[in-house]
Amino acid sequence: MVTVTDTAAQKIRELMDSEPEGEISVLRIAVQGGGCSGFQYALGFDRGPQDGDNEVEVNGVRIVIDPFSAPYLTGSEIDFVDQLMGAGFAINNPNVQAACGCGSSFQAKEGVAETSGAETHAGGSCGCH
Repeated sequence: MVTVTDTAAQKIRELMDSEPEGEISVLRIAVQGGGCSGFQYALGFDRGPQDGDNEVEVNGVRIVIDPFSAPYLTGSEIDFVDQLMGAGFAINNPNVQAACGCGSSFQAKEGVAETSGAETHAGGSCGCH
């Protein structure tokens, strides 16, 4: 479903280790409506999977993805990049047709929304600087 680079997995494990023991056990990746291109990514830690979640373990990181987000994330790669403009996670997603300048929001390729029953809409701001 998704892959995680070695660099990203190492950073995720570091961040998880800094959290209080027993508070988190998985990385949750989701797609939410919003942003200037229609959808935006949400990454965060969670206590565990919820009913219906897709679960995968990659490079020692347990990842959960909700059923709505799964079609939009299939084939994606999570990476951690440290560049002049700052460090952070990057999602290389083959389902993206267009993205805003900073990459925080995207428009899905035609047909992906039909798989999940979602509608693509644009609105709001991605916060590009």
